[in-house]
Amino acid sequence: MSDFKQQLPQMNYFKEEDILHLLISEEPESASIEISPNVTAELNADGELIGVEILNASNYIRDYILESVQGKLLNLVRSEV
Repeated sequence: MSDFKQQLPQMNYFKEEDILHLLISEEPESASIEISPNVTAELNADGELIGVEILNASNYIRDYILESVQGKLLNLVRSEV
């Protein structure tokens, strides 16, 4: 067995559930806050961010990237006019 320990932050994707999890700290989670639909911030006892969970991750990330690219393209087109 390897003694290799992955450094933080650490990102894990659970394909079956379509969940993306970003682990910032290995501290115990004391609370969570829904930032937006399907995005939850995980907090430690001091209220500091220790992780982020994204449900329906493939759709969420695809939509976010498409919106970002479309916004950039619109700005480029406007600046050329």
